[in-house]
Amino acid sequence: MCLLPLTPETEGILNRETFSAMPPGSYLINVARGQHLVEKDLLEGLDSGQLSGACLDVFSREPLPESHPFWSHPQITITPHVATQTDSEYWTKPIVDAIFSLRAGLPLKKLVNCEQGY
Repeated sequence: MCLLPLTPETEGILNRETFSAMPPGSYLINVARGQHLVEKDLLEGLDSGQLSGACLDVFSREPLPESHPFWSHPQITITPHVATQTDSEYWTKPIVDAIFSLRAGLPLKKLVNCEQGY
């Protein structure tokens, strides 16, 4: 399962080399970013039997074009980019805390490091 942030180091990480390091018959789930996947390498991995299947929630181009081979491949399951739903009760407190911190001039927690990409 791929849950990685998209960074220069992770772009294209789901590729022929990665698939060949996985046990034969492995199943790929990508719910992170479409740019992690080298699409032709996935198709080759499925067609060769190295991978038994794939579930994809994200794509390098969204929406996925109607003519894309992923739609008709029998070993690929496509989900509508809803790998997770936001739980408003869970996220309300951190958002409110951040607003109060900003107003009080306090440091914010859990900042995104733009240089790292996450």
